[in-house]
Amino acid sequence: MNELPRLERLEAAARIVYDLMPATPQYRWPLLCQALQAEVWVKHENHTPTGAFKLRGGLVYFGDLARGAQPPAGVVSATRGNHGQSIALAAARHGMRAVVVVPHGNSVEKNAAMRAWGATLVEHGEDFQAAREHAAALAQAQGLTVVPSFHPLLVQGVATYALELLRALAALDVVYVPIGMGSGICGLIAAREALGLRTQIVGVVSAHAPAYALSFRQRALVTHPTTTRLGDGMACSTPDPQALEWIWRHAERVVEVGDDELAAAMRLLFRATHNVAEGAGAAALAAALQERGRLQGRRVAVVLSGGNVDSDVFAGVLAAP
Repeated sequence: MNELPRLERLEAAARIVYDLMPATPQYRWPLLCQALQAEVWVKHENHTPTGAFKLRGGLVYFGDLARGAQPPAGVVSATRGNHGQSIALAAARHGMRAVVVVPHGNSVEKNAAMRAWGATLVEHGEDFQAAREHAAALAQAQGLTVVPSFHPLLVQGVATYALELLRALAALDVVYVPIGMGSGICGLIAAREALGLRTQIVGVVSAHAPAYALSFRQRALVTHPTTTRLGDGMACSTPDPQALEWIWRHAERVVEVGDDELAAAMRLLFRATHNVAEGAGAAALAAALQERGRLQGRRVAVVLSGGNVDSDVFAGVLAAP
């Protein structure tokens, strides 16, 4: 993981992804341009078959598992939802059983989607870390293969969204991307470096789950509890060491956004584009709005990483003033 994947690896990953889905669009939305006084493009990862970018990594990871000498009969992983949908769909494509562990109180509709894709859902613990520890215990007890939340193959698959974006808009000044466990930002870093571009990359975390931001500033792995209401896709309390190394070396900065900022960005995305964004999916725009003063006249992209928000939660967000 110390070395970034070369362009040919990213292109090979893209061929695997495109066997199931087409490239997602990037659109320039005039009302967002007005709001930021900049040229603003949205990368629509909410348009994948699972409604989020994670599917790309799962397809590449499970393609590699299936080509192994002894493909596993079953896998297990922990998730807040989008990673779990990716695992459920990709495992089913290769005839593997998938067990997904989520914390109590997880998104009802994400849970339903994971079951619909064929996963056995287990609810355990009060946060992602507890779910991850239980997934490891299930792997030992049931002979399942653990699918991590961060892995080089997941990054290679996820990087295909960034390859699409940066090839379509090579002159971007800056891209804002949310950070959960790190595959989204690391995929963007990998694609930028493979293409030899100078686009700035800004990571975004929840102010109520600031572990990656604290770790970035202190240049050391820092853990922190999570209390975010809307940014469940960014509810990471313990950063991945490999992801941190890439972020330290290649990201411009990491911005924190609060739940109120996420809600405002969700509303603006719906008004300006009529697209639904979950909290983490709106985080990139929330950060760009926070930093609008430094963006005027620049060419900016925000990654709408997913649209999987429970309908009652979204209704509440839209109803707020």
